[in-house]
Amino acid sequence: MIRQYWWKILSFILLVYTCTMGFLVKVPKLDGRMQQTVRNLFFHVPMWFCMQTLFIVSVIYAIKYLRTPNPRFDYYSLEFARTGVVFGILGLITGAIWANYQWGQPWSGDPKQNGAAIAILIYMAYFVLRGSMTDMDKRSRISAVYNIFAFAMLFPTIWILPRLTESLHPGGQGSEGNPGLNPNDTTPEMEMVFLPAIIGWILLGVWISTLRTRLAILTEKKLSHE
Repeated sequence: MIRQYWWKILSFILLVYTCTMGFLVKVPKLDGRMQQTVRNLFFHVPMWFCMQTLFIVSVIYAIKYLRTPNPRFDYYSLEFARTGVVFGILGLITGAIWANYQWGQPWSGDPKQNGAAIAILIYMAYFVLRGSMTDMDKRSRISAVYNIFAFAMLFPTIWILPRLTESLHPGGQGSEGNPGLNPNDTTPEMEMVFLPAIIGWILLGVWISTLRTRLAILTEKKLSHE
C-alpha cells in the first residue's frame, strides 16, 4: 500500500513542511518594499511550475489520443488541463498579491502578467470548445488538436514576449525586476524550502488530476450503463 501511495504521502509531507517553514524560515533583509513578502516565493513560483507540468502531461495525452483514440487519454488530457488552469489562476492571484506590495498595485499591465492571463484564457477557451460539441469522438479529436495549440501558445505568451520587452518581472529586458528570484537575494535556508515546495505542489497537482480523471471515467461508465 505504501509503495502505491508513497508519492501522495510525500506530497502531503512536503506541503506541510512548505506551509510551516515558509513562514518560519529566516529571510534576507531586502529592500523596504520586499520585506516579508519574499515568502510568497514558496507559493507563487511553485504553482507556476505545477501549472507547466500539468499542461505538459495534458498535451502528451492529447497527442496520444490523436495517435490512438482511447477515451481514457482524452479524460487524462482534459483533467490535467483543468487542474493546470486552477493552479495558473492561483499563480495569478498570488502574483497579484506580491505585485501589490512590490510594484504598488496588484495589476500593472506588466507584459508577464498580461501574457500569463492570455495563456490562461486560451486554455479556458479549450473548455468552452469542448462544451460546444455533443459528438464525443469529434469533441475529443478537435479538443486534442486545440490542446496542442494552447500548449504551443505558452511559449510566446509566458516565455518569449515578456523577455523581449521591458518588464518589472524577473527576466524582462533591461530590468532585473523583483529581486525575490535573484540567487544573490536568496539564502541556502530559503532554497531548502523552495525546492521541496516545487516538488510538493507538482505532486499535489498530479494527485488532484488523477482523482478527477478516475471520477470522470467512473461517471461515464455509470451513464453508459443506464
